[in-house]
Amino acid sequence: MSTKRPKVEMDTVDRSMLRLLQDDGSLSNAALGEQLSLSVTPCWRRRKHLEDEGVITGYQANIDRRAVGLNLLAFVQIRINIHSDKTADNFEAVIRNRPEVLSCHKITGDADYILQVVAADLDAYGEFVERVLRRQAGIASIQSNLALREVKFSSRIPIPDEA
Repeated sequence: MSTKRPKVEMDTVDRSMLRLLQDDGSLSNAALGEQLSLSVTPCWRRRKHLEDEGVITGYQANIDRRAVGLNLLAFVQIRINIHSDKTADNFEAVIRNRPEVLSCHKITGDADYILQVVAADLDAYGEFVERVLRRQAGIASIQSNLALREVKFSSRIPIPDEA
């Protein structure tokens, strides 16, 4: 099953809207329209269209993980030894429901998956590995890389100037 989506046609105003909303997703349509030189109704229509087309997938507050006690960030490579749809589906279902897993990607190379995981400390991370990851069927290896320092973090997508 492919996850590739068709490209959504957007003009300069749509692209500017996306940039502004990435900077501040809480902008009202009135404030957004003012910055785009649009009245509220056309601004709302454009925003709604981008939401309906799946370009805008949601809104959230960006939170400093350390401020809420999540001081450890790990990048975890998982290698599977049983390559069946059932094994992969079961693993992915478990990972999707774990709040400490920020992202999970099926990748090429030596590993099958790479996860981004947060935890309060090394003990909490160790418990996650033992109680969650090691209990999954078909896992051949788990390799953890702990972040020593965050150089850059962003969830912003670079919006091209033109199609």
